[in-house]
This record gives sequence, C-alpha cells and structure tokens, in this order.
Amino acid sequence: MVEKMLKFVSLGQNRPHKRKAQDRKRDFQEIYDRFDKPHAAQQASRCSQCGVPFCSIHCPLHNNIPDWLKLSAEGRYQEAYEVSAATNTFPEICGRICPQDRLCEGNCVIEHDFNSVTIGAVESFLTDTALENGWVKPVKPQGEKGQSVGIIGAGPAGLAAAEQLRQQGYKVHVYDRYDRIGGLLMYGIPTFKLEKYIVERRQKLFEEAGIIFHLNMGIGDHDGSGMISFATLQAKHEAVLIATGVYKAKEMECIGSNLTGCVKALDYLVASNRVLMGDAVADFDQGLLNAKGKNVVVIGGGDTAMDCVRTAIRQGARSVKCVYRRDRANMPGSAREVKNAEEEGVEFIWLASPEAVLGETHVTGVRCAQVRLGLPDQSGRQSVMPIEGEGLTITADLVIKALGFDPEPLPVLWNQPELGLSRWGTVMVDEHTFMTSLPGVFAAGDIVRGASLVVWAIRDGRDAAEQIHTWLDSNPYHERKSYKTHGQKKQKIQQG
Repeated sequence: MVEKMLKFVSLGQNRPHKRKAQDRKRDFQEIYDRFDKPHAAQQASRCSQCGVPFCSIHCPLHNNIPDWLKLSAEGRYQEAYEVSAATNTFPEICGRICPQDRLCEGNCVIEHDFNSVTIGAVESFLTDTALENGWVKPVKPQGEKGQSVGIIGAGPAGLAAAEQLRQQGYKVHVYDRYDRIGGLLMYGIPTFKLEKYIVERRQKLFEEAGIIFHLNMGIGDHDGSGMISFATLQAKHEAVLIATGVYKAKEMECIGSNLTGCVKALDYLVASNRVLMGDAVADFDQGLLNAKGKNVVVIGGGDTAMDCVRTAIRQGARSVKCVYRRDRANMPGSAREVKNAEEEGVEFIWLASPEAVLGETHVTGVRCAQVRLGLPDQSGRQSVMPIEGEGLTITADLVIKALGFDPEPLPVLWNQPELGLSRWGTVMVDEHTFMTSLPGVFAAGDIVRGASLVVWAIRDGRDAAEQIHTWLDSNPYHERKSYKTHGQKKQKIQQG
C-alpha cells in the first residue's frame, strides 16, 4: 500500500486546531485539539518513507517513526500504537511536550520545501486512541524473579525504568517525596501543555502491573516519619536506581534577588499546578506565588521561562515580560512556545541582562543592562558583552527566576560520601552500565546528564533498566547477597 504515502507533494501540512489566544489564555486547558482519524491518516500519509529516517535518528528514543506513520496512513491504528509504544514508555506525553521543532520534525527531510510531517500530533493521537479503546494493557511479566529493585524518583526516568524492570519480572518499588507520581510532569509542566489526568491514567496502569509506589517518602540519612535512609533502601533491595532529577534552582548573582516578590520558577509552577489540582497553597492564597493583577517579569529563556510567562497570563497578570540576555535566535527554549507566548500577550525583551532587582523590602522593578553578543565562549554559545552606558528599568511586582536547575548534594543529604559526583555535582556513572561508584546502585536521567528533556529521561531510564537486569542476571546470587549484607551492616553502623 505504498500509494498511500509520499502525499507531501499534494497535501499540505495541517496541525490540529489551535484555540484562539483570547480564549485559551482564560483557562489552563490544553491549547491544541486532537486529530480525528481521517486527519491523522492524511497527515501521516505525507511521510516520504526516506531511506535514512532523520526523524528517528534525531529522536533520543530512536522511535520507529516512519513505520507507525505508514500504519497510521493505512488506518491500522492499533498496530501503529504498538510500534510507537515498543520504544517509548510515554508516547502520549512526548507527543504533547517534546520540542519536535528541534528533534524529529525539525529534521524531517521534507521540512525545507514542504513543511514537516506533524509527527508529535499523530503520536499523541495514537496513544490517546489506544487508551480509549482499551488497547493499552499493563505489563505482565512471564514469571516472577523474586528479586526487588528500589527506584528513587517517580519522574519520567524512574517510571520508564520501573515499567521495563517489572516486565522482566522484578519486584519494583518506587519512592518519591511528593504525594503524586510524575515529578515535573505533574508539578512542573503546566496543564495547558499536559493535563494531569494523562499522568494519572499511566499510574493506574503501573499499579495494575504490580509496581509499588511509596509516596510522601523522602530519602535521607536516617529513618523517620516520611523518610527512609539510603542505607535502609540498599538493604531492602538487590539493586537501587537513583532517578531524582535536578531540583535546586540556579540563583541570580545580582543585588536584590532575595527581596520578597522575587521567587523561584519551580516554586511558582508547583504552586499553580497544586492549586489547579485542588490543593491548598498558602503562598498562593496570600499572593506571593500568584500573578493576578501584577506586573510580572520572568528572567530566563528556556522552556521553564515559557511555562512561567504563559502561566502568569492565565492567572490574570496586568503585564508579563520575559527578559533574556541573548536574542531570539539564541534562545534555548522551543520556538513554538515563544510564538505561543507572544500570541497570548507576553512581551519579550531581548539582549538585556539583569543588574539588580529593585525595592526596599518588596520588589518594585528590575534594572537591566543592554548587551550585545560577542564571540563564542567555552560552551560554544556567543558571549554576552554589556554596552556601556545603556540600560533600562522595568516595573515589576513579581519577578520569577527561571535560570535552570542544579543537582542537590546527594552524598551529603544521604550520608553517602562514597557516591561519586562530577564537577557539576551530577552523579557519576559508568557510561555503559549506568552503575555509580556504589556497587549495585545505578543512576539515570537528569541527575546524571543535568537538566534536560523528558524524552532523554525516558531514554536513560529504559537503558538503565536494561543494565540493571543484565547485572542482576549475570552476577552470582552469593555476590548479590554479599552486597545486600554489606548494606545491612552499613545501616547498623550508621545507626550506632
């Protein structure tokens, strides 16, 4: 049925309908409608079925995109879903939040002259359709192995690993300090990009598969209420995976960054998401983390900054400005998100670097220096050089710092000085086995590679699960038992 493909020469790109800006900025619902079957099949038929699929090559998961596009074009949606899910734990999530313009769609071979295939929209359509029709089943292992794996972190890396390990027959226990699974999928990403029922229905499938979640359970250096020590965790499980992500906000190095009204992006986004899920958040109710009626300035140029400016618009801010020290072409965030933000009324101030947050006790404004871009620095990006004597002051009642994230000092927090770290504070692992400096302890996701995309976390989690299985399967039982006994002895020593 090859005649159903290569329709890009006669059929133009057509994305799902996007709600008008004046409508969507009044609520937190997703801004795109979903394809119906005819439109999904039509857009899938635009695929050129090229011999070297750059869409797959540039997808961190190496999804078999041309295969499931062809099946979709032929109306074989269940088969298309199964091919999509074979390499991706969360295709319905990646289809919504991946920066396709930088990954699969941005590298589509027809992009230049004909506009790319709408890969992300077809991907989320397939899984939504599969879930609605009961095609998605919880993983069922062929047999139980008897060994258990403890996973720290219920974000995308930890959950992807959990499903793969459960499929192999391991008892999988996932520990997370929050009261819901998903990590940033639940608390960091706004609902207008990812509605939370999508994560919740995955949780149901995981639980039906036999994955056990220990929520409101932090990891520390001792056992206590809502806390389990890392040593206890080692003693309980044959292997441990660290998939905590990175949550420590980077700070601004300027005067006034600690004034009331100058807040961290993640605190702001978590508060917004919690309120929408029905939780009581005192700082939101008291106005500290609520943009309603305020002049808001968001500092940063990544996807987190875009989430903040678009959230502020929906909360009813008087004005929303995004200050970024480079230009549009050098912005790290998704170009699609920048366009959406502009449509919704966000003003971007390019080539401006904050020098000070103004105010005595509460924020009143931000003073910025005008800058120009110079030669590339050590990171390969153009350096920022101030233009002497030029600057501007922006009125602000709420300043949101969206400058990225660093890892927390896990060896100190967990009393594990032997846990090796890189010079950036991320956990060091063997690049092939994902094992840390602690025997039987593995790590994956942002805590290893630094703050990155959800799709990379999924890839790392799946790869780490494969290596954990290989290690547990190849090491003699007495060696694993010795390792576990060592963990128990270490726990007793730490407890005195």
